[in-house]
Amino acid sequence: MKWLVVVALVAALIWLVVTYNGLVALRQRVAQAFGDIDVQLKQRHDLVPSLVETVKGYAAHERGTLDAVIQARNAALGAQGPNQQAQSEAALQGAIGRLVALGEAYPDLKASANFQALQGDLSDIENKLAAARRFFNNTVAEYNAAIAAIPAVLFAGRMGFTPHAFFDVGETQRQALDAPPPVAF
Repeated sequence: MKWLVVVALVAALIWLVVTYNGLVALRQRVAQAFGDIDVQLKQRHDLVPSLVETVKGYAAHERGTLDAVIQARNAALGAQGPNQQAQSEAALQGAIGRLVALGEAYPDLKASANFQALQGDLSDIENKLAAARRFFNNTVAEYNAAIAAIPAVLFAGRMGFTPHAFFDVGETQRQALDAPPPVAF
């Protein structure tokens, strides 16, 4: 009988350690996934000044659009945490979209090899950023589910495992990302 109690206690301790280590690993995956988003955001932030300068050379009188992009970029650089970053990045994405749309109004700009290369780079970064956001949100969902499931829910909160927020770009931005790209002939 005494051995059964010892075996039960050892099994419970092993289960606790395995569960705790699993939660730590999930928390690290969330941090890594957020780091992946940060890398893509930094690349986009670094691309914005080149894009603005290129447009400025062809459409200098579009000062309001250029200033809006720079202000949105600066706000995005100063954002902290997933929620604030998601909001500021959605604003930046909208401003960049208006800037890129200027290419339609200025045929010389649209024909510029530099502008086309920057548009290609921006498109590539946006695709990578969307994938990084999906991975982050999936990882957060796994982590949040793990800390909310029985039996981890009994001790996770007391051991510092708190739910993480999703990287939500907002409904308007989500609809824009899900919309098919316009086709012009």
